[in-house]
Amino acid sequence: MPSCPPPPDPTGRKPRFFLPILAGATWRDRAIACLGALVGICVTYLLCRLTLGIFSTGSFGNEIAHLPLLVAPMGATAVLLFAVPASPLAQPWPIIGGNSISAFVGIAVALLVPDPILAAGLAVALAIAAMSVCRCLHPPGGAAALLAVLGGKAVTDAGFLFALDPVAINAALITLVGLAYHRLLKHNYPHRPAPAPVNTHGTRDLAPGTRIGFTARDIDGALADLGETFDIDRGDLDRLLSRVELRALERGHGNLTCADIMSRDIVHVGPQTPPADARVLLLTRNLRMLPVLDPAGKVVGAVGLRELLRPGDTVETVMSPAWTTEADRPAIDLIAPLTDGKTHAAVITDAAGHLAGVVTQTDLLATLGRVPAVG
Repeated sequence: MPSCPPPPDPTGRKPRFFLPILAGATWRDRAIACLGALVGICVTYLLCRLTLGIFSTGSFGNEIAHLPLLVAPMGATAVLLFAVPASPLAQPWPIIGGNSISAFVGIAVALLVPDPILAAGLAVALAIAAMSVCRCLHPPGGAAALLAVLGGKAVTDAGFLFALDPVAINAALITLVGLAYHRLLKHNYPHRPAPAPVNTHGTRDLAPGTRIGFTARDIDGALADLGETFDIDRGDLDRLLSRVELRALERGHGNLTCADIMSRDIVHVGPQTPPADARVLLLTRNLRMLPVLDPAGKVVGAVGLRELLRPGDTVETVMSPAWTTEADRPAIDLIAPLTDGKTHAAVITDAAGHLAGVVTQTDLLATLGRVPAVG
């Protein structure tokens, strides 16, 4: 009797075979990584032939030293550079410093330790130590150190110059290709974690969004508890966990939209309104911000007491850009912008940019306090 197929996973998860091995990776990311590695290796090899091969009489390689124009560790470097460009191990200094320093260490070990077995182990171990001290840990560096020990007579004859030519030159060239490639695709490379929220009021208090929930000390404590080293920048880890908290909150309050909680009878001004008149409206109506509308009713900016401190004859000359969003956007999405210390209200517009309403910090806080989380 044929067996019944297993029931589908109620969570909708794909079979593990189809899941990416790296968190956040997609098939599109992998395709971009493959193309990047193709371009990176080919262009690096071509540039090496044009530079390192100037004095060569053959088509490939240096006739004097018989060294390869492109060393094998660059293949592993390409995996990191193009597949996981956000990794701390894939940044420019780890690529260049990690490969070069490791090759230097490997040459030194090869010259001092005659036994190849011991030399191979020492080269990789000392390369890890050297890269750690120099803050340029890069896995292909271990391969560069091993190549320096086991590369044969050509590497031994080249001596410490092997760390420069071809290793350091290879590493510098593939890094430049990676920089150009990621810049073309508008990727964040060299990767810079998003800056932590700061208090914009010039006091010692933490930024509003960081006063509750986990802290940097909690992250350090959790990492110490786990006793593991993770391939992620600490700033990125903080940002990731903050986003997890926000997504969990969204799941509990995700049915509410901006249209559900926004004010609709909005006091506003025009671009040609005198600043004195706008100031009177703000103070008499106890408002923090006024949307600025053009004659067609479209939002063109916002003005508050902060803007009115600037010199100008009309609101148009002192207004700031308005923080706008759509009415059907989940209200919970406004937590991040309305707690950045600068934005006090979100201006809600329709598809044509006309004013539909306003959600203030007070509106959002009242909503979160009254609606219980579900899920």
